[in-house]
Amino acid sequence: MKKKFNTFIKSLDLGWELVKDLLIILGGAAVQAVALRLFLVPTDLVVGGVTGVAQILYHFIHTPIGLVTLLGNIPLFLIGWRYLGGPRFVIRTIWAIVATSLITDLLIKFSGVDPISSDILLNTLFGGVLFGVGMGVVYLGKGTSGGTDILGKVLNKRWGMSLSTAYMITDALVVIAAGFVWGWDKALYALVVIYLSGVAVDTVSQGVGVVRVVMIFTKELEVVNQAIITKLERGTTILSAKGGYTMEERPVLYCVLARSEVSLLKAIVHEADPDAFLVIGHANEALGYGFKPLKDG
Repeated sequence: MKKKFNTFIKSLDLGWELVKDLLIILGGAAVQAVALRLFLVPTDLVVGGVTGVAQILYHFIHTPIGLVTLLGNIPLFLIGWRYLGGPRFVIRTIWAIVATSLITDLLIKFSGVDPISSDILLNTLFGGVLFGVGMGVVYLGKGTSGGTDILGKVLNKRWGMSLSTAYMITDALVVIAAGFVWGWDKALYALVVIYLSGVAVDTVSQGVGVVRVVMIFTKELEVVNQAIITKLERGTTILSAKGGYTMEERPVLYCVLARSEVSLLKAIVHEADPDAFLVIGHANEALGYGFKPLKDG
């Protein structure tokens, strides 16, 4: 038993890294609570998930939003324990849930729920973006904000679904319920809130440094490769490949570029081989030499 307990404590990864993550999560929780207090709760705009259910209950019986959110997270927390890292998941997620719940209830208790603006569109835009930023900051602290946010992160981890898509899917039922309570106009605005929150989550948690990844199929491989290295000052990788139709061996050139460099790359390839074939895709982030340092990722 003692050995198991010591193993559990060790797995919690107690130390400066944990302290730093908890401070980041606290900041994200505070931002979420402010979004709820200033923009979303006063105008009956649900954010989905357990928090959205808590907002609906608050409308009818004035139960504390934070407390209901905290209690509703218990079964989802058990799911997160299994799929999101066990002991490492525990401290950060409990901290995020408790901090968001407590700060939300304190803000509402001491400042009421009067909106700072009566414009529903402004509340939708600012509330959605701010709530999503807070959630993204919590992700940066390696935690989750609880609720269906946990289910969203499970979907992201297990099946590679983007956080914004998973977030929107898991919150759909709550928005429908809000439509019956506050009317479908509010429900439609709530969908905008959830969409904006999802975009903000991805932007904050995955970074804004979107780059382009390029695969180049060309007969003038050496010329194109040298031009990319000298003119764009980008590294390349030569991949071994075989044509599916001709069954001939044909190396493929792979490289990662900034968005602003794509036009020059096209010109370089066209000059060397007008018959070349390019595939240009997006990547959320590039970490390492020539891009963002890996230690900051």
